Amino acid sequence: MSKPEGLSAYIAVTAAYWAFMLTDGALRMLVLLHFHTLGFSPVQLAYLFVLYEIAGMVTNLSAGWIAARFGLTSTLYAGLGLQVVALLALAQLDPTWAITVSVAFVMCVQGASGVAKDLAKMSSKSAVKLLAPTTDGGLFRWVAILTGSKNAVKGVGFLLGAACLATIGFVAAIYTMAAVLAVILVAIVVLMPSGLPTGRKSAKFSEVFSKSANVNWLSAARVFLFGARDVWFVVGIPIYFYAVLSDGTEAGNRATFFLIGTFMAVWIILYGVVQGYTPKLLRAADRDAGALVVDARTWALLLLVVPVALTVAALLSPVPQTWLTVTLVIGLLAFGALFAINSALHSYLILEFTQSDRVTMDVGFYYMANAGGRLLGTVLSGLSYQVGGLPLVLGTASVMVALSAVAAGRLQAGEARAV
Repeated sequence: MSKPEGLSAYIAVTAAYWAFMLTDGALRMLVLLHFHTLGFSPVQLAYLFVLYEIAGMVTNLSAGWIAARFGLTSTLYAGLGLQVVALLALAQLDPTWAITVSVAFVMCVQGASGVAKDLAKMSSKSAVKLLAPTTDGGLFRWVAILTGSKNAVKGVGFLLGAACLATIGFVAAIYTMAAVLAVILVAIVVLMPSGLPTGRKSAKFSEVFSKSANVNWLSAARVFLFGARDVWFVVGIPIYFYAVLSDGTEAGNRATFFLIGTFMAVWIILYGVVQGYTPKLLRAADRDAGALVVDARTWALLLLVVPVALTVAALLSPVPQTWLTVTLVIGLLAFGALFAINSALHSYLILEFTQSDRVTMDVGFYYMANAGGRLLGTVLSGLSYQVGGLPLVLGTASVMVALSAVAAGRLQAGEARAV
């Protein structure tokens, strides 16, 4: 593959991924805030995202094989197209339906969206392994740019979703996103350059299960890392902020939507910016892969300090107070920066550990673990907030970060290799 062709393919893949994640972030805020105002409990809100995460686990496991068999562009286009269908389906929700019916319907639509997201994610991340330069930390740099920019765009999506809900409403926002994504899908199909693998007929489904200890331990670390984030991110903190900020009036709700959406957007954008900067922060161009493997446990332990401190703060304030809310905002932003370093390091290491001929398999397996962590965090987010409030949410996050650090500590630096 020639270098210009590789670069143009990388740009096209990144653009497609950006478009998808913009709608994904907006959709999450639309669903969370819209259904909270309809009276859904924290546990019911968590249910809305459960099938999304389950679908992600199944999709990642099978998508690695599908991409290896039929090619990366096939799974990328399928992900974008399915998201358009999921958005159009969600717009058909009838507000007169019973809550049980509404929950079941939205769960199914979110499940389709989960399939779509992980098809697009696996395709994009796998493409980096095949397209990135192999010298001067090129692999880490390219994957950090893709992942960091994706999360910054998703953060804009959070803000966009909250803003659309407060201005044009739920249904109009859904239709607008579907139309824009459909146009982008057509453009990507037309403009995508050659250079990505078209698949190999001999690929077997059994190959998706990795025999590499490093891939398996890294996947375990990923489960608990993302579980630690989503246990507060999905339901707990947004609902806490809503309870603190909204006075229950329509105007108060609109203002609260903007504030919550802005915080979530800033958090995701900060996360994305730090991810993009991580290769420089860790001096990846001047250090070998073995040293970066050791860093995985160190940065997980540094991350652990934040949720532990926030848990203590929440226990000291059993009822919402201004100082606690300010502490949460500052603490969660610090969590986001440290989380970004951990996440970027993991995203690089999975590509470092895998081989080019099975990259989609290992990346699919790894992101299945990622989806499993999000599923665990999503369920525990609603459950822990309803049972034990903010202290239990943050305490659960602390336990998960600790488990991620334990798994990262089992990675073997001597097995890291660029292939």
